[in-house]
Amino acid sequence: MKVKGKIKLIGETKSFAKITKRDLVLVTEEQYPQNLLIEFINDKTSLLDGQKNGNVVEVDINLKGREWTSPQGEVKYFNTIQGWNLKSELEPVTTADHSPDREDSDLPF
Repeated sequence: MKVKGKIKLIGETKSFAKITKRDLVLVTEEQYPQNLLIEFINDKTSLLDGQKNGNVVEVDINLKGREWTSPQGEVKYFNTIQGWNLKSELEPVTTADHSPDREDSDLPF
């Protein structure tokens, strides 16, 4: 799956036992914008290097779900959005004006 939006927040890299994690909050660009918390794990945390708040990006994600049973026997479910690829939207490249009416034009007309 893919999700596109504007970066609202990039969290610090945090290390746990065998896992490195970094969070990204992405605001979707739709009629009803959503603030999505997307986590990047281990080697994928470096995908956020060089990104800034306000950048428009497209993130490839996996939805993860898990079941947990409390010590009292109550069953709960949790969801996680995990990012595995990120593409920045590039600014349009401006090119020089090559219209025929320019003085340095080498066209005969």
